[in-house]
Amino acid sequence: MKRRSFLAATGATLLFNQPESEAIDNLRQQITTRGSGSSAFGNRKSPPPNFVFILIDDMGWGDVGFMGNTFIETPNIDRIAKEGMVFTDAYCNAPNCAPTRACIMTGQYMPRHGVYTVGESKRGDTRNKLIPIENTQRLPANSVTVAEALKSAGYTSACVGMWNLGRSREKESMPLARGFDYAIEPKKLGFQHQLPGSDSRNSGGPALNYFEGDDYLTDRLTDKGIEFMEKANNQPFFLYQAYHAVHRPYQPKPELVKKYERKKNNPRGDLVEYAATVEAVDQNVGRIFHALKKNGQLENTIIFFFSDNGGDLGQKKGTNAPLKGGKGQLFEGGIRVPLTIWGSTCVTPAQVCHVPVMSFDFYPTMLELAGAPLPKNHVLDGKSLVPLLTGKGTLKRDALYWHFPCYLGKTTPAGAIRQGDYKLIEYFEDGRLELFNLKDNIGETDNLVAEQPKIAAELHQRLQTWRKKINAPVPTEPNPDYDPSTEKKRRRKKSGL
Repeated sequence: MKRRSFLAATGATLLFNQPESEAIDNLRQQITTRGSGSSAFGNRKSPPPNFVFILIDDMGWGDVGFMGNTFIETPNIDRIAKEGMVFTDAYCNAPNCAPTRACIMTGQYMPRHGVYTVGESKRGDTRNKLIPIENTQRLPANSVTVAEALKSAGYTSACVGMWNLGRSREKESMPLARGFDYAIEPKKLGFQHQLPGSDSRNSGGPALNYFEGDDYLTDRLTDKGIEFMEKANNQPFFLYQAYHAVHRPYQPKPELVKKYERKKNNPRGDLVEYAATVEAVDQNVGRIFHALKKNGQLENTIIFFFSDNGGDLGQKKGTNAPLKGGKGQLFEGGIRVPLTIWGSTCVTPAQVCHVPVMSFDFYPTMLELAGAPLPKNHVLDGKSLVPLLTGKGTLKRDALYWHFPCYLGKTTPAGAIRQGDYKLIEYFEDGRLELFNLKDNIGETDNLVAEQPKIAAELHQRLQTWRKKINAPVPTEPNPDYDPSTEKKRRRKKSGL
């Protein structure tokens, strides 16, 4: 690995102020070879693998040890990364919660299912220049979820935790109606939302209370996930373990708060509660790993660890440096997230992959590993990661695309494309373009549109062609309630997109 590309991939020196050589040694110590990694994939005499998909809410790209964090302790997650494959350029399909989850479930770009944001689109807000595209809050009835597709290979599936793709009173949009055999949400465990007004930011309602007596939500969700795995017997299973952590408000375990208060290398001083919440997740990742080992299921299980969007700048009160921006933004800080995949039978161990991948890739990946057929009458935009995991090939994909035709907090409607090292963002309000070379400028501080107009024009044309091909709606209708006096206030808040 070249020195420059390593730093561009990890950003460890910028994030934690480590000397360059120390940052390199750090990750090299974490990602060490455990063996030759010969793969058993392709031997159809072996049973289909189990899938444990661990999804974290609002975890930033650099908030785990395997991505260079030296303050937050994540030994269990780091073990999975050390023995598995780390993806430095992993992206979510959207900079926020619900649409990324919809893309994971369907293997599709957002315009195909219409889930663009959480809740209803904001219409008539005086800060918004345009009327946003109407948002869909549930998966289309004719879509085929990954859980439904896996049934053809004999899988049983569980959704434990956050679904966020329909309302509980609409049973036809909930997990049990979308291919899952078992589903559990916090209310079924006795956990309730806090009183209205306690912390409703970015949640569309009152915040969830992580404590119910002596029980802790993250622990209880893990209990249910382990219970499901134990009852699977010899049937292959898909566990979608979608934690509510580390979304705000932080409600960490007191003993972990005390631990981080005593630590001396806090890079900012406001990360104590956040770090404690992250470590509680790590503890539960360890519980899942050890339960699989105890049950004799580990060697035939593929573990995915992923975040639904980039870190929330508001909740961390700081930065996602070296990445620019955060949750709700199409800058790298909002869409680039930590990803590691572990699997002794089909994942080449102790590898770092720099190929850009996206959340809709998990669907075809699981189908190929399971030996399940592709669903009929259901378009898959994602690509199987099996060639990367086995080290036997690469992805045949020209570019990655993003489409966000709504408003959300800091955002304005926009689209983006990444092709190779270049990334272009187009803002729908005024047609403004920004071009970045992520290899040379991962922090997206230098807009290259004026310096490299041909590349900007080519990427812009590709983005427009893709939108036309996929029927992606672009907001163009002016908002009659728009008040220009609110624009300065919003721009001060949004700091970019």
